[in-house]
Amino acid sequence: GGINALQHRSDPCGLNGSTRGSRGYSSCGPRTLLSQLCELLAARPLQGLVYEDERPLPLASGPLAPMLEFVSAQTGLPIVAVGGGAGLGRVPQETGSIFLQFSSSTALQLEVIFEVLEEYDWTAFSVVSTRHHGYQDFLSVVEGLTDGSFIGWEKKSIVMLNLTDDPGGARTRRLLKENEAQVRLLYCSQEEAEQVFHAAWAAGQASASHIWFAVGPALSELGLTGLPTRLFAVRPQGWRDEPRRRIARGVSILTHGAVALRKDYGSFILILSGSLPSQQTVSALFSLLCRYFSNITLGGRDYSFNYEGYLANPFLDVISYTPGSGWEDVGWWENGVLRLRYPAWSRYSPFLQPPDDAQHLRVVTLEERPFVIVELADPASGTCIRDSVPCRRPLNARLEGVAPMKQCCKGFCIDILKRLARIVGFTYDLYLVTNGKHGKKIDGVWNGMVGEVVYKRADMAIGSLTINEERSEVVDFSVPFVETGISVMVSRSNGTVSPSAFLEPYSPAVWVMMFVMCLTVVAVTVFIFEFFSPVGYNRSLQSGKKAGGSKFTIGKSIWLLWALVFNNSVPVENPKGTTSKIMVLVWAFFAVIFLASYTANLAAFMIQEEYIDTVSGLSDKKFQHPTEEYPPLKFGTVPNGSTEKNIRSNYPDMHQYMIKYNQKSVEDAISHLKTGKLDALIYDAAVLNYMARKDEGCKVMTIGSGKVFATTGYGIALIKNSRWKRPLDLALLQLVGDDEIEMLERLWLSGICHNDKIEVMSSKLDIDNMAGVFYMLLVAMGLSLLVFAWEHLVYWRLRHCMSKMGQSGKLDFLLAFSRVRERIIISH
Repeated sequence: GGINALQHRSDPCGLNGSTRGSRGYSSCGPRTLLSQLCELLAARPLQGLVYEDERPLPLASGPLAPMLEFVSAQTGLPIVAVGGGAGLGRVPQETGSIFLQFSSSTALQLEVIFEVLEEYDWTAFSVVSTRHHGYQDFLSVVEGLTDGSFIGWEKKSIVMLNLTDDPGGARTRRLLKENEAQVRLLYCSQEEAEQVFHAAWAAGQASASHIWFAVGPALSELGLTGLPTRLFAVRPQGWRDEPRRRIARGVSILTHGAVALRKDYGSFILILSGSLPSQQTVSALFSLLCRYFSNITLGGRDYSFNYEGYLANPFLDVISYTPGSGWEDVGWWENGVLRLRYPAWSRYSPFLQPPDDAQHLRVVTLEERPFVIVELADPASGTCIRDSVPCRRPLNARLEGVAPMKQCCKGFCIDILKRLARIVGFTYDLYLVTNGKHGKKIDGVWNGMVGEVVYKRADMAIGSLTINEERSEVVDFSVPFVETGISVMVSRSNGTVSPSAFLEPYSPAVWVMMFVMCLTVVAVTVFIFEFFSPVGYNRSLQSGKKAGGSKFTIGKSIWLLWALVFNNSVPVENPKGTTSKIMVLVWAFFAVIFLASYTANLAAFMIQEEYIDTVSGLSDKKFQHPTEEYPPLKFGTVPNGSTEKNIRSNYPDMHQYMIKYNQKSVEDAISHLKTGKLDALIYDAAVLNYMARKDEGCKVMTIGSGKVFATTGYGIALIKNSRWKRPLDLALLQLVGDDEIEMLERLWLSGICHNDKIEVMSSKLDIDNMAGVFYMLLVAMGLSLLVFAWEHLVYWRLRHCMSKMGQSGKLDFLLAFSRVRERIIISH
């Protein structure tokens, strides 16, 4: 350790100082350091002092922090400890002291460590401590963090070591060996830590199956030898910096506070002469300096200190020691949020089995609800909730020098993975695929989850991965754990029928035959029979009888037949000829049959049926020849999956047609179904059934109450001839036999929406249901206006022409079509 008071001769602020190098342990105890401080204070005025603790003091020298705090309290001198290690082992801040530390407090270190333990469900631990200065505070903080917590911490034991009375270490080895917990929190001095680790190796408690967390001064210096295989600690950010760089940062902080104080109060208050100031002066300086050191920003980073003398918003690193690799960062803590680098931590299972490489698997998965749901970590704590596991992006996809961001995965397949890991006994590193989706062979190269397994970037792939023949040629599949296939999703009807629904009981050809041909032909036939009948209209005229007898025209014939069709009791004029009457009777019988058939079918067609709901399979005409229907059916799928592969192989024309309607995701497809941009989605049955059950408003459904075509299943993909296939098959069969798969299906795959469309209910018909009839009335009104205009044109413009033609006797038959002829005859 050493005192460093830097002199800046060209400093515009007028801060004075000098540099004094570090001294050896043999001559640099607290008393020696105190003498050095007194010499400095007597020789020159100082505005602050920087202490760099590159190497901690020996245990026999005692803690240094109380002595530095005493000096600060007595002189009003700000002191900054800039070591990159743990704290200096201090007591509560002495009144009037301005002793500041870059290191983190024991309480904060424990807070970070317990967040790490919570992250990986390591709830069982033990405490190993000596009676080093501050151990009571350490035990008190542990007690406060565990008691009353909803996490359910299990503190196995508190092992108190007395190394002074155990020179051979026999009792220490025995106590460590009797400790059942695999996670140990160690608090002691650095010298004691060397002895504890030596005893742990001798007792077999320092191997990969035991994890140690060093707290407080136990690892003040990281260069110790004989460290456990799995050792973790918490350090302030910048712990790798050179001592001179840390000293310069401390001087900058003192300069910042001094400049701000001088700006407000002048230079006189900054100078401390060789004589010690009075207690009243120190108290005044303390209140002022605390205010100026509580809000410091350097280079965009907050260096403000709290009332305890620690950084108010520290940036901490979680570091790990691995034999052969040394110390490395595995996480960081800032603004109260813990973030861990991956895959460094995922090698350790919640059950802390030794991370044997032979039992550790790289598992790839793909986000697809509800089988795998990906969420960001809790923003408040930075951890995954208890039913999810950490997952990451693939290693080869991260940027150089940037660790992949932590995400959390949960869902049906994740729960199965956790159960398989427990039954079979393996640890895993879970990551999300980014190269493709499930897996597709393009130009002879596999992508997606299947590609990760084929090219041995992953040992296992789990998710909504369908078993098919092409994939089975390159990977091994486990027994299926979910039955699936291909299904079709459509938008659910809201009960509104089309405007032309009232015309749908008959085809357009029937309507044309009825009103264009049948009605016209029969009307003309009836009129002709009546015209040539002995008692009919024309015979009356030719016999010389007065006009005013029978006035049966072709218009009246059409009116009569129209009235009979729709059973309207309107004034009509019946024909007098026998033949005409027989023809009208036959027409009346035909009208009864026509009207009864229309009425019987109308109710069915006013209840909207799904056009696609009657498909028999992918070979149905609606899919194979969509352009023959009007309007053409718009259907698609989500590419790069087994569904598209099945369609492409067996129905190439259908596949070519649906390419323009393919969707990026199931969520996009459902949105397009609801807006009418898509009529049907062909995709994996298990996914579609889930999405239909969970849809907001239950506006989509799968046809045939979840009808499945090309039935298959989901399986776990493994490397060809993998030794894990049989254990996984047996474990999956065990889960099926224990009904755990069924329980997970009820948990993840059920929903509130049902495909059953048959509902016993009645409601009033609204304007949407009857719109077609009203449209017909509007059209009729428009046609009536055209006829009205034609009548006036005939009467006012063509009357005289027709009068001349009538006088020549050429229109006897033609004039029978209208009563206009009668009026002309009467007028002449």
